[in-house]
Amino acid sequence: MTSSSGIQQIHDVGAKALGWLYEHREGFRLEADPSPEAGMLDRFKPLGELALIGKVIFREGVAGSQQSSLAHKLLDHAWHELLDSGARLLEGQRREPLSPVPLEVYVPFRELGYRQPDLESAIRLNHRLASWAALEVLPVRRLGLSAIERRFGVEPSVPETAALAHTWLARRPEPWTVEGHIGYDITHTVFHLTDWGEKPAGLPADIAEYLALWLPVWLDDWLDLKRWDLLGELLVVDACLPEPTLDPAAWAGFAQAQEPDGAMPVVGGMPEGNEESVFDLVYHPTLVAAFASALAMSRALSDLSASPAPA
Repeated sequence: MTSSSGIQQIHDVGAKALGWLYEHREGFRLEADPSPEAGMLDRFKPLGELALIGKVIFREGVAGSQQSSLAHKLLDHAWHELLDSGARLLEGQRREPLSPVPLEVYVPFRELGYRQPDLESAIRLNHRLASWAALEVLPVRRLGLSAIERRFGVEPSVPETAALAHTWLARRPEPWTVEGHIGYDITHTVFHLTDWGEKPAGLPADIAEYLALWLPVWLDDWLDLKRWDLLGELLVVDACLPEPTLDPAAWAGFAQAQEPDGAMPVVGGMPEGNEESVFDLVYHPTLVAAFASALAMSRALSDLSASPAPA
């Protein structure tokens, strides 16, 4: 069971991360007129990730009033100011009709109560195209697309069980072969199977057993390497297991890596550069820190409430 000081440490990581994200909210910027070569959808992804983390924070119900207020303000800023109440997503869907990015960004916002009916119509229309289902992507990405289609309310192009079968994690390979890219494939497979931690029972028993055995080793590895972004995602995976460890050493190292202002570096220490370039490098691990904190706090408090009172 996690100690009260450990729970406080986990809470502080999330509170500081959310504070940094709010203070640097202008970093979630979109280009007014992106070049055709670069496309316009890449910068939408951070906004979708922000909505996902906001949903987790509200769903788990462990944030204090100040954190909840900041999360609401962040999401309102992202939806109304940056996405123009969804009009930018609609523009992106019309420019790139086969891209699933507008759908992936939109669904967590819709689940939080933000709606754009014209975008929904465009997505449903494009989803009928054979080319939508034929899009060639990595197996873990296909699993994610099937999950997001289900959450949106359309028939997944590939059944989730079929998509899962082709992922690295479903085959449970030799655990010592894991490297950075595989590590992210593992974490996102778990995220999609559990709907970002909402349904831990979505993990098949054999995968849960494999993770319970080898995740502690991977946590030690990435802690030693100071790969904070991936370590944070693996801490989320731990919180998705039937019996999370809430590894004290991994959490202590993760907390120590966080800057006093709440920013979390990707690897090692903070990068150098102008404000925009630094934001682009650290926003993701900082979002992950808020995500890991919310989910681990929820699991820790559940364990604490389930523990028998001392005699």
